[in-house]
Order: sequence, then C-alpha cells, then structure tokens
Amino acid sequence: MSALLTFDSVAVRAPDGRVLLDHLTFALGRERVGLVGRNGVGKTTLLKLILGEATPAHGTVQTAGRVAMLRQTPATAPGTTVADVLGAAEALARLARLARIERGEARDGDFEAADWLLPQRLDAALAEVGLFGLPPDRPAAALSGGQITRAALAGALIAEPDLLLLDEPTNNLDAGARAAVAAVLDRWRGGALVVSHDRALLGRMDRILELSSLGARLYGGNWDVYQARRIAEAQAAARGLEAAEREADRVERAVQQTRERKARNDAAGRRARARGDAPKILLDARAERAEATGGRQSHLAYRQREAAALELEAARARVERARALDLALPASGLPAGKLVLAFEAVDFAWADGAPVLTGIDLCLTGPGRVAVVGPNGSGKSTLIRLAIGALQPTRGEVRRGVRAALLDQHAALLRDEETLVQNFRRLNPGADDNAAHAALARFLFRNTAALKPAGALSGGERLRAALACALMGPSPAQFLILDEPTNHLDLDSIEAVEEALAAYDGALLIVSHDEAFLEAVGVERRVRLDTRS
Repeated sequence: MSALLTFDSVAVRAPDGRVLLDHLTFALGRERVGLVGRNGVGKTTLLKLILGEATPAHGTVQTAGRVAMLRQTPATAPGTTVADVLGAAEALARLARLARIERGEARDGDFEAADWLLPQRLDAALAEVGLFGLPPDRPAAALSGGQITRAALAGALIAEPDLLLLDEPTNNLDAGARAAVAAVLDRWRGGALVVSHDRALLGRMDRILELSSLGARLYGGNWDVYQARRIAEAQAAARGLEAAEREADRVERAVQQTRERKARNDAAGRRARARGDAPKILLDARAERAEATGGRQSHLAYRQREAAALELEAARARVERARALDLALPASGLPAGKLVLAFEAVDFAWADGAPVLTGIDLCLTGPGRVAVVGPNGSGKSTLIRLAIGALQPTRGEVRRGVRAALLDQHAALLRDEETLVQNFRRLNPGADDNAAHAALARFLFRNTAALKPAGALSGGERLRAALACALMGPSPAQFLILDEPTNHLDLDSIEAVEEALAAYDGALLIVSHDEAFLEAVGVERRVRLDTRS
C-alpha cells in the first residue's frame, strides 16, 4: 500500500519554545484512520501541517495526490450560498457566463478554465451525502447545521481528493446526518484521516492514530480493538513502573546500608588505633583492605543505583503523565418519589410560526434519567427551554418540583469574562471566596487555577467548572439538564463524565445524539420528537 501521507521525525514548537509535537513518524495509505487524543495534544496542529498551514521545526511532512479538508465549522458568512459552501461558486459563475455565449458575453479564457463536468459531479456529490437536488443558489442561512456540514463534505468530494481530512464531522449532527457521513466513509476508497470523539464513527475505521504526550502510535483495527489494546498497555506500563519504583527503593536501601557498613568499619579502625593494642603495620594493612573492600562495594552500589534510575526513567516514560479528569459528584439528596418535572399535554408555537411541539407528556420523578432524541429542528432545544422556564407553553402545563441546572455544550451558565471564583459566587450567592475555592478545588481547580477566566478554559475544563458551580453550592441542583454535553470533549473527558453521571443520584434530562453516552449514564426512557411534533 503506497503512502498518501508520511510524517518523518516531525517536531513543532510554539512561539515561546514549548514542544507541541515531537518525534512524529508514521505513514497512512488508502485507508480510514481515526485520529484521537486529549484536547490540546496537537490534533489541530497535525492537520495544519498536512495542509501546509504550519511548518515543522524539523522533520518532513509529505503528501501524495490531492488533499481535501472538511473543517469542524464550515464557513457560512452572511450572504453565503450553497455554492459557496460547496466551494464551487466561482466555477458555476463561469459556466453561467458561457451559457450566455450566444449574446457574445463570454470573456477570453472562460472556455479554457471551464469545468464542463462540474454540474454532474455536483449532483453526484450531493446525492452521496443525501442532499440530491439541493439548489446551489439557496442561501446557506436556510440550511440546518447538519445540512451545512453535509454540503461542505460534498464540496470536499467534488475535488476528487486522494486524501480526505475530516475534523469532527459528526459534531452537532442528528442520527440521520451522522448515518449519511458514516455511509460516505464506508464507501470511500481513498485515504481518510478523521479527527473524532464519535465512538460509533471510530468503530468504522481501519486503524486508530493516537496522539499523546508520548508521541504518535498507530493501532490496527477500529475503536474497540484500540480501546482494548490501550487498556492492556496502560496496565502493563503501570505494572512496569511499580516494579521499577520497587527496584529503585531496594537499590537505594542497599546504597545506604553500604554507607553505614563503611562508616562502622572506619569507626572501628579509629578506635583500634586509639587503644594502641595492635602493631601499626597490622592496623595499616587492615585499613587498606577495608578501604579497598568498601570502595568496591560503594562502586557496585552506585552502579546499581544508576541502572535502577535509568530503568525508572524509562518506565515513567511509558506511562503518560496526564492528570485524569475525575469528577466525584456530591449527593443531591433527591427523594425517590419527588416530582422533578411534568409536561401535561404541552404545545408550543412561536407567535408568527407553525407549531414546534404538540401534545408533549412527560413525568420525571426521583433520580430518573430521560433522553430527548430526534432530528435537528424537531424541537429538542425548545423542550429544554420550556423545562427550565425560559419559555412558557402555548397550551398545557409545565410543572417543576426541584432546583435545576442547565449545562449545554458551551456551559453558557459561565460568563467568559469572570473568573471561576466569580462565576461560582454569582451562581451561589451565599458562598464567600473561601467556600468557592474549596468547592472548585474538589473539581481540580486548585489555587490560581480557580482565578482563571472561564473564557480561557478547554471544553472539558468548562464542563467541569459548570458542574462545580451547579452542584457544590449551599443549595445544589437536584436536577441536571444536559444539552449535547459531549460535543467539545475529548474521549477521556467523555468517559470521566459518563462515570460521574452514572453514579449521580439526582435526576437527568439529556439531549444527545451520542447513543453510547446515553447508554453509559443509564438512560431509562426516551422522549422521541420529530419535525411534526
């Protein structure tokens, strides 16, 4: 299999000299490869290197053939059309000019530059992503987020690339759009490098490329195979580190014992000289033998210490030193039979529009957990706003029985310009600075970390801070409403959030397209919405 992408001893440095990527060596061919790693480890930088938007400090990046990129957030500036999203606006405009040739309006060079097969390729690419017949002149503002992502993917396919780069292609997509993206990759016969935390999509990959503080590792097989091997390797590395630490301790004790033995022998020799009960020549001979023996023992002990230190260093290098996100949510104290939320024959419609929701019935009591699922545009966000009281139903009744906290994918309850302590005190008026610091420290925001502005946090840090603010105050929320909480989390953070929510004893209402996440947190019921709700 010939390589479409090759990294050879690549290193990247930040402007301040920090190492962002180091010693990256791997090759990818005509295969589907999932790129995974913690937020901040360098996945975006790696994509920029491939596109030529960044230059390595040393090493080489080589590509063979055409490369096309689907960005995480396709550009949709005001006035953007579908043709712009497809990247075909200029070429389509040139064909339109040629259509006016009978009036003599075509310019010199138009014929040579014209892509005569573009309309057919557009139709084929749009059909590939499930958008056949979408007019190129339609405003992008009229499309849903999922349609824009699929149109941008069609634009990448039109370029007929050899290597396709996809950056979080299923973020914000409903189940139907996710299935369309997955189907494109299933049929793809070129090379594809897919940055994703969508475990269902990663399950369709041929290999997994993991970026970590230890460099890049390629694993044969899909997500499940990678996960099993990673767990086994981490356990083996931990055992190796534990054994190396034990050996280093043993050698250090041996070195200390050698020192103490030599000190005792030296002291005994000094006492013998002081007594004067043995000839000086005999004492000198004994001292010389003792010095030689002690020297050999010390030399051996120090060599063993050096060898143990090198092995310990190597063992530590095999264990990635990154503090795990560990969320221990406090008890909510929610009684089993307590009414949390009730929708009774709820309708909602905007004053100047068609109904968004009709006839919604929902009763949540005690520490239950319910998922709201459905395609984009079916009213999931509207239902959440009704649940927290931000909207009022046009018909029916919504009853709320306990204090709730809404945690959306951006953790919007946090104000970017405020520090974490300031955010905590605003959301928990009864808390002082000491209480805020103590609460935030339990969620790994210790000392100066609690004085960071919320706008400087990563996705995982932001969700962690929002949970601390919602649950660690004098009156903690007993009901968490989560709107696509995993969209901007890396896989390790998702797993930590899953573990925390699975153990949480409060109530959960979750909007998510991530079925693996819903299963992991123990969702018991689903409220299914469609565009006719």
